[in-house]
Amino acid sequence: MKLPTKPRSLPMPLWLQGVFELGQAALISALLVVLPVAAVWLTGGFADRTAESAARLAGQGWLVMHGVPLVLQFPAGVAGAEASAGLLHVIPFGLILVPLLLAWRAGRRLARASYTDQLWQALLGALVTYAAIGAAVAYMSTSADASAPLAAGALIPPVSAGMGLITGAYREAGAWSRLVGVDFAAWVGRTSQHSRWAGSYAWSVLRSGFLAVLVAAGLSAVLLAVAIGLNWAGIAAIYERIDGGIAGASVVTLLQLGLLPNFAAWTMAWSTGAGFALGTGSSITPLASTVGPLPALPVLGALPAGILEYGYAALAIPVVAGLLAGWWFFREGENHFDEWLVLHSKQRWLTATASTLALAGLIGIAAGLGGAAVAALSRASLGLGRLTELGPDPLTVGLWFAIEVAVGALLGHAVGPLLEREPRRR
Repeated sequence: MKLPTKPRSLPMPLWLQGVFELGQAALISALLVVLPVAAVWLTGGFADRTAESAARLAGQGWLVMHGVPLVLQFPAGVAGAEASAGLLHVIPFGLILVPLLLAWRAGRRLARASYTDQLWQALLGALVTYAAIGAAVAYMSTSADASAPLAAGALIPPVSAGMGLITGAYREAGAWSRLVGVDFAAWVGRTSQHSRWAGSYAWSVLRSGFLAVLVAAGLSAVLLAVAIGLNWAGIAAIYERIDGGIAGASVVTLLQLGLLPNFAAWTMAWSTGAGFALGTGSSITPLASTVGPLPALPVLGALPAGILEYGYAALAIPVVAGLLAGWWFFREGENHFDEWLVLHSKQRWLTATASTLALAGLIGIAAGLGGAAVAALSRASLGLGRLTELGPDPLTVGLWFAIEVAVGALLGHAVGPLLEREPRRR
């Protein structure tokens, strides 16, 4: 037997591969912040900042991109008569997609390189690395004006990275059984028939609620795009007043693109009738708007002003979302609660009414919880004066959204048999 002339190279340990994958993701996501900050500094945009100060600012931007709050220190005369501190907090949905998608890619690569019972090693190494990077960035980016708690820097960035890792690994594995070593289908098969029916019914209700949130968010994004297009002249005027040059305008545009999904969530809250706030004491609803002084962000030029004559028409968005959710549930064919009622009563008019009302209420509750979660995550605070309350109130949005989606789901499930009627054969 002929021996190999070269020694075989040792395979890279899985934990080390996880370190490499998410370390690479952290570096690429950092470039999204470092390059714009460097461009502004090189063009003289930060006249009073040294290179070290600009680097700390970039580190703070990387933390904010992951949803880490910053503690701001305001000198006397800025936020009031005396020096004060405030909390800047925002989760920029558009920017946080960058590390999430990079982690999704890393999750696929790690799942491809691991056996089922070894994947945890790669995931653990990756998440520990991201936590260490977050803590290091929080420590090194601390300045007299702003700082991030080390615990927040270590624990919050791995949340989005972990979501990307798990979904990417699941996408590569194709099934949770291959990912975690547990066959959920076999586990469900060992339960009773009634439990399977109840589980299928509950799962379909949750998916219908998720569909309602998704449709409402999509229609709200279209409405936001129309508002931006109609008010483009006012937005361009704000750009001219900022006068930050090419680098400054690019940074402002990048910031707005990162916050556009947040603004779409605020538009969804606006369409429910609950509205949102742009500062303490302000209220922006489909019927009227009351705002105070606002930051010079060009996209805010698309805000509705005064009394809107046809603003109530926006209330149709959550109702349409509920209608599609109710129709989808009818097509899914998992209304086992209606089947259970039929077995216990021969009054079809009563069982059909009760099951439809119960279904509409449950879909509304599921959608309301989802809408409240979106509203809560989209809120922001600049930590200064009245700008500590930015965004919708989650409880109010969830309540209004649940009611309107329930009305739509009732209509959608009621007209489902008419929409799904098979054509007559000649």
